[in-house]
Amino acid sequence: MFKVRFFIISVFLFVACETPIKFSEAALKDVLETREGKTIEFRDVIEQYKGKKVFIDVWASWCKDCLKGMPKVKELQSENPEVEFLFLSLDTSISNWNNAIKKYNIKGEHFYITSGDDGAFKDFLNSNWIPRYMVLDEYGNISLFKATKITDKRIKEALQ
Repeated sequence: MFKVRFFIISVFLFVACETPIKFSEAALKDVLETREGKTIEFRDVIEQYKGKKVFIDVWASWCKDCLKGMPKVKELQSENPEVEFLFLSLDTSISNWNNAIKKYNIKGEHFYITSGDDGAFKDFLNSNWIPRYMVLDEYGNISLFKATKITDKRIKEALQ
């Protein structure tokens, strides 16, 4: 009986800890807003970068750890000019988001997650912590799903 329980628990933990390589359909349908005020589905955002590696930074202007990591993100940008850098904001307002982009001179593609903490994209991340860094390969697959520190060595490895 113990062996059966151990096996069931082990399988459950393996499935629960599995790292996705694709975004869920719901996350792909989540709506983002551009800095110009246009809306776009997340699916359409990542589709335009097929063939390139993509670094995704999920952040917010109120997040001290997010802002603390920005200088290292800028270093990654200069070390990897062939990589597309997407910044997805969980800010509480569009004006705070735009002001932070200007104030911290954040270069890259910027999108505001209109559904915020309650949306499908945030649910897909299965995280209540930002910053959250992800890397997509040239085929749009997730090669790094979860990094919460910009110093995580897996980020540089995934960008290679």
